[in-house]
Amino acid sequence: MNLIRLFLVASGLVVARAFTPTTSINRATTRPLRRLSSLYMVQGQGDSYKKVFVAGGSRGVGRLVVDKLLASGSEVVALVRSEEAVGELSALEGVTAIRGDAMDYKTVEGAMDGCDAAITTLGGGHDARLDGKWVDYTGNNNVIEAAGILGVTRVVLVTSIGCGSSKDATPPSVYEVLKDVLAQKNKAENVLTRYYTNMNWTIVRPGGLVSAPETGKAILTEDATAIGSIHRGDVADLVVRALFSKNTKKMILSAVDPSIASSANTAGRINEAFALDADNVSIARWK
Repeated sequence: MNLIRLFLVASGLVVARAFTPTTSINRATTRPLRRLSSLYMVQGQGDSYKKVFVAGGSRGVGRLVVDKLLASGSEVVALVRSEEAVGELSALEGVTAIRGDAMDYKTVEGAMDGCDAAITTLGGGHDARLDGKWVDYTGNNNVIEAAGILGVTRVVLVTSIGCGSSKDATPPSVYEVLKDVLAQKNKAENVLTRYYTNMNWTIVRPGGLVSAPETGKAILTEDATAIGSIHRGDVADLVVRALFSKNTKKMILSAVDPSIASSANTAGRINEAFALDADNVSIARWK
């Protein structure tokens, strides 16, 4: 099998400073990276949201997003698929955990009602199909539609590098393996950006997800040619920072960690390198 190289950022600047124009990265071009303005996290400089809806909060990036939101002082309403997850999250002060299926629109709308912001990390990869539907599109679309109906104007959608304008950043052999799930995520992105123009949305596209403690060195960039890996905890941190930032509205951002060493992956390890959290697949699939 051919080896797949994931080239990473050479600079070690953290998210608050983003990239300098001379930063190099695994990219399809040698053009200088576009600089992203600082993400304001200081109280009074960014936006604040009292109650945030999280779809996909039972595990993976979504579960870590819940912790980050609580640390920021926000209340959380988490839509999860299992009673076990309801019990775990309900034990946390500030969390309302609701068991439900993100594939059902009415369930999503009912859970989101009363929130003033929403984050969705829904994804299920190649196992997310149910009656021809994928949570990567249908579940995310339900969150977006419910936000529009309820007047929740701040939404952060977590997808993946390889979607939309970042397609060419992904090695062809990686894209070939993930093209179906990326197509579903891309559809969700298109719904949000094309039909919800009055909404203050942000799309975060992580690189290959790594299961290890966060480094605190991950960054966001507007450059769609960026590619690399990132720890789940750092994705969660960037997602919450982006939520509260005044500078990320109506922006599509790639998330990578410049501190993770470059590595080669065989085609058989692609799914691990670009793991897409199967976080809120229909309950019927998990009984």
